[in-house]
Amino acid sequence: MSGDAGRWAHNLPFPVLLPDWRGAPAHVRAMTTLRQGGSSCGAYGDAEGNSGLNLGDHVGDDLLAVKQNRDKLNRQLPSDVIFLSQVHGNIVVDAAMLRNQQHAAVSADAVFSSQTGLVCAVLTADCLPVLFTDVDGTVVAAAHAGWRGLANGVLQNTVRNMREAGAGEILAWLGPAIGPGEFEVGSDVLQAFMPQMGGQVDEPGLYFQPRAAVNGQDKYLADIYGLARKLLNDVGVTRISGGEHCTVRENQQFYSYRRDGISGRMASLIWIESAN
Repeated sequence: MSGDAGRWAHNLPFPVLLPDWRGAPAHVRAMTTLRQGGSSCGAYGDAEGNSGLNLGDHVGDDLLAVKQNRDKLNRQLPSDVIFLSQVHGNIVVDAAMLRNQQHAAVSADAVFSSQTGLVCAVLTADCLPVLFTDVDGTVVAAAHAGWRGLANGVLQNTVRNMREAGAGEILAWLGPAIGPGEFEVGSDVLQAFMPQMGGQVDEPGLYFQPRAAVNGQDKYLADIYGLARKLLNDVGVTRISGGEHCTVRENQQFYSYRRDGISGRMASLIWIESAN
């Protein structure tokens, strides 16, 4: 099912978007950072020309500003974030393993945890961040789901790893991503998802709306939120909320690589809060 877009929160040193997922346990904390409230300037600032909270250290921003932004974020968390080296794949890792290898970059696109105080996080700026928890709050996860990761099964792998770690019924929240009115793709993207459609000829039309061809090349508007819901439903995850923002159109709040070319990155984070 589709849910609410989320709730804006301003009680931190920077504004964030909070998942509005009914049934999530109170001791699970989650949020997505926005583009405001940091130390980054220029293309990495906010829409008003003020300093921005870019958290990506691979996008050309001043690394000192990125460090200041990450330090500002970490002060609000139970543990420092160890970010993945995201490669648009389907590899899922345990946050405890990241903690043990914190000085070596780990190539993966999703992270899960069953331990209190370990933060799971992904970076995005149009790709889809998906946050997960089970209803008892025993296992949480964060996944970076661009179209390549979606087509290659990153969400299914995340759910499988959570279940192997003991998760019960799973809830998912679709964080801010490029909306279906802006995500123009070619036939290669459509073809990449055909194996996921189960041979149903009409199903791709639910997620890919044809547009006028460009230089003889077929073009479509892809619904990354709809694709994510379908793939999650296929593995038994039906309590799905979020998926109502557009990073391209909501420039006041979100970074967007598709819109700006040079862009910062936002973080979507989730953790199990300690009872102490």
